[in-house]
Amino acid sequence: MTMENAKNHMQNHAQKLVDDYISQFEEGYWPPLAMFASLVEEVGELAKEINHLEQVKTKKASDETDLSMELGDVLFAIICIANYYQINLDDALSRVVDKYNTRDADRWTMKKGQG
Repeated sequence: MTMENAKNHMQNHAQKLVDDYISQFEEGYWPPLAMFASLVEEVGELAKEINHLEQVKTKKASDETDLSMELGDVLFAIICIANYYQINLDDALSRVVDKYNTRDADRWTMKKGQG
């Protein structure tokens, strides 16, 4: 599948938004391991923010981040990897939820009136 066909296949608004951003640069997407390293870095920053919010560990005065931006950074990094490998994240998420519904059908206690 060519990159142009892959772009047309990606129906997810978030994936198109990221692809439009990345596509404006000659460098394009980073190599997969570099994108994965970036994702790991962003997850670490998310952990730091959650530690601060839950009062486990305070931030330095110079750290000016917020949870929504850290989640956005993680999402951006994941979308870059999905786009590189031409994976539609809407489809992937639907398949994963179906898997959980099947695999974990009897694992959790349903709320009354659900299911």
